Amino acid sequence: MHLLLAELIVILHLLFIVFAMFGGLLVIKWPRLMWLHIPVVAWGALTEFLGLICPLTPLEIWLRQQAGADSYQGGFISHYLVPLIYPPGLTP
Repeated sequence: MHLLLAELIVILHLLFIVFAMFGGLLVIKWPRLMWLHIPVVAWGALTEFLGLICPLTPLEIWLRQQAGADSYQGGFISHYLVPLIYPPGLTP
């Protein structure tokens, strides 16, 4: 069960990042989403500019440890997204 919850946290984390980046496009169609999008963007900006760790990352790692699975060092972006953006062998 812990591993399933950890995977759900990864999905939630990714959706949060995508909404922070592209939610403004949804606000054009549904202006009331602005009240959700503004705090999401503010949190995303604060975590990046101040070097904060999103609480979802330690929660995911803890759930993986509780399940007996391997955890990882670093944050969500460096573990999941950087390898997608910069796959090994793609760039020198």
